[in-house]
Amino acid sequence: MNSYYKDFLIRDWEEGDRIPASEVIRSVLAEYGLGWEPDGADRDVLQVEECYLATGGEFWVIEYQNQIVGTGGYYPIKRGEKAVEIRKMYLLPSVRGMGLGKYLLQELEDAITRRGFQQIWIETASVLAEAVNLYESNGYLPATGVETTRCDRVYVKVLTSQISEFSEKSGI
Repeated sequence: MNSYYKDFLIRDWEEGDRIPASEVIRSVLAEYGLGWEPDGADRDVLQVEECYLATGGEFWVIEYQNQIVGTGGYYPIKRGEKAVEIRKMYLLPSVRGMGLGKYLLQELEDAITRRGFQQIWIETASVLAEAVNLYESNGYLPATGVETTRCDRVYVKVLTSQISEFSEKSGI
């Protein structure tokens, strides 16, 4: 992945990004009163090779003026049919409100679709109001079965190409 949105570079994670990426996530969590869990919910950002790359997922960072200002990734999960979970989609406050989150979500969805997945799952916390709004306004539907303790919402989206294939096979 190497993509530009305005003056932002969205690129594949590199080993040297481990600490700066984790600092972005820790900072955003603290902003919303949520705790950093390096041995729990946030272990994956410290072990990107194992949790994302080795499982068939991807992890990206967003750079602005050579500084990491955001993150996002996905990896396959057993929940659902050919499913992935989008995780660690965080942006620093200074880069919010510019359409970057929506662009990042679309890029993640495009990458996921190209790899043949059929469902996208996302867990979040209600206090992350911007994230909740982003997911709901982009076709993510409320679901049940939250697995991450600090989260209280889970969403699912069935990818459009899969819906049309289903419709054709079903005669709808």
